[in-house]
Amino acid sequence: MKILHTADWHLGKRLDYFSRLDEQRQVLAEICEIADREQVDAVVVAGDLFDTFNPPVEAVELLYKTLRRLSQEGKRPVIAIAGNHDSADRIDAPDALARECGIIFVGYPRAKVVPFEIQHGFALSKTDQGFLEILLPKFDFPLRVLHTPFANELRLKQFLGSNDREQQLNEVLHTHWQHIADAYCDEHGFNMLTAHLYMLKRGGEILEEPEGEKPIRVGHADLIYSDGIPSQIQYTALGHLHRFQQIGGHPAPVVYPSSPLAYSFSEAGQEKAVVIIEAAPKVPARYHKIPLQSGRQLYRKRFDDIDAAVSWLQATPYALVELTLVSQEFISSAALKRIHEAHDGIIHIIPIVQKEETASETIPAINLAQDVDELFKDYFQYRLGQAPNAELLDLLTEVIHSDTETED
Repeated sequence: MKILHTADWHLGKRLDYFSRLDEQRQVLAEICEIADREQVDAVVVAGDLFDTFNPPVEAVELLYKTLRRLSQEGKRPVIAIAGNHDSADRIDAPDALARECGIIFVGYPRAKVVPFEIQHGFALSKTDQGFLEILLPKFDFPLRVLHTPFANELRLKQFLGSNDREQQLNEVLHTHWQHIADAYCDEHGFNMLTAHLYMLKRGGEILEEPEGEKPIRVGHADLIYSDGIPSQIQYTALGHLHRFQQIGGHPAPVVYPSSPLAYSFSEAGQEKAVVIIEAAPKVPARYHKIPLQSGRQLYRKRFDDIDAAVSWLQATPYALVELTLVSQEFISSAALKRIHEAHDGIIHIIPIVQKEETASETIPAINLAQDVDELFKDYFQYRLGQAPNAELLDLLTEVIHSDTETED
């Protein structure tokens, strides 16, 4: 059995003011093409389907069209759980209609999905709180999925039945997962867990959450460790961290597949991918990642020459750029205009004016009898180690000689 694992679509997300919706359409179409080319038998989307609780209409439409395409009109089960950016109610809302298309939405922890069967497709044969079992016609073993959408500490304890305030979330989840695994996960099926959590290998390094991401981790109290995953689980499909990684700490793979696009400049240069799982009873899953090609690359670039910056921008048109410009003087408006005309994907320009070191540390005396423009020049020279340019002096003159508005 082949299963496609993806997560963190963040539909509707912007990079500052820049919409990514066209790129999201392209990369989700690519994911659908991969699913068809690889002939996968099921799809798991491990949370953060949307970027906000109230996504734009275009993002909602894109989600439903993509999941329907992935489901092949009900022939291929698609399991999509809520992440920390999603409204659990919104994820659950289309459930009755979604089931007719072979799409299984799970918004809340410990949710129990209603069993159903798709004509000439698959059957959801067994369900329990936080668990479902799927029978596919071409296989003589079932796909079993333990599912844990994101919830904050209060909601997790509410839905998972813990009243002990001192009990950490990983203990609550371990108990819950182990109870399900012991009840349903024998060696005659393929057993997997999908969750939208901040999970680490115990004793491993702390993994950084994406820049701009709503944090799940608060200090170290809410860490979920991979050694809490039941031994029956043969693959854990995670969502939340945007970099591909197999975190370890369990005999079977525990994988973040990455987001499909780089959503912040801290992700610049990261390879984005989906994961194809090869599943069979009794053995840990094998998996491999397939890199995604769609979408603009993100770059953090630094230049100390305007001509070099313009040349690079013109040579790299399909990108989004955070541009740092280092100079010995303030960048003129004409230079900034050249920069913006060279590229349509500049998100941030960060100017750095380097002050030249003076040989003497002696602070010169200030002649307070000077005109205000000369005082300004002296102050500017003292603070930045250089004389102000003509544009700044013209602006100063305009301010000095402007009439002050007064109320009658």
